[in-house]
Amino acid sequence: MSRPGDQGGLRALVTGAAGQLGVEVVARWRLEEQGAVVAADHRQLPVDDAQAVTAVLEQTRPHVVIHCAALTDVDRCQREPELARAVNAVGTANVARAAAATGAHLVCVSTDYVFDGRATRPYTEADPPNPISVYGQTKLAGERACPPEATIVRTSWLSGIGPSGFVPAILRRAHDTGSLPVVVDQRASPTYTADLARAIVELARDRRSGCFHVTNAGQASRYELAREVLAVAGGDPDRVRPITTAELDPPRPAPRPAYSVLDNSAFAAAGYRPLPDWRDALVRLLARLAPR
Repeated sequence: MSRPGDQGGLRALVTGAAGQLGVEVVARWRLEEQGAVVAADHRQLPVDDAQAVTAVLEQTRPHVVIHCAALTDVDRCQREPELARAVNAVGTANVARAAAATGAHLVCVSTDYVFDGRATRPYTEADPPNPISVYGQTKLAGERACPPEATIVRTSWLSGIGPSGFVPAILRRAHDTGSLPVVVDQRASPTYTADLARAIVELARDRRSGCFHVTNAGQASRYELAREVLAVAGGDPDRVRPITTAELDPPRPAPRPAYSVLDNSAFAAAGYRPLPDWRDALVRLLARLAPR
């Protein structure tokens, strides 16, 4: 676990620092705050262990805690609901209590899956959550464990430089032959972890309270996103074959919201620069993922 040096400025602790978002948040904070960050992965900070969380925060005394740790495998959450609750709900409550006890501002990363997907226009922060999966339910419970002065950042469809995520999965098949079935009836805003990390660091530095929806601009279906990945990577987008979620074989254990586009107006109204369009972000992500 890296520790902050003697530099001035805000000290941050990032949970889930080895995950695809945590890595980018740590890098962004180091760039802008000259290394004043504690990067804690699950081994160093198991968020479901209240005593461990308290001990780490008392030792490191951060000004800001950026809580990226989560069990994000939606189907695993559905299969192992107790584990999902321990990490996403109880774990967030543990982090929130320890942050409050040490006077640290909390930034908690949440998800579009707190909504049921029945909307026909982008969800705002004022829309009532109604999660349809264990993942969404436990992430919502985590949100509700945060104090009113915390920052909650909801986002969607993350992909970064790590091997997990939809974009790297499609990229690995860019030059295969044969059709590639991808669902056409799930729609949201694909979001690049590096872009989201910039927004999170800005909110954290300002200790801005409230809930904010933060995604790359625009929206797409999984099918449209897969086609764009292949097109940018030099593959054949016509290999992508549209199917419905009901046609997935094998079926997925967890239900997904059909439409979970998030309205970013509140983030922009608060004075922050909106994230670029998802297509722009995808080009930059694929450039980083290209073999050297």
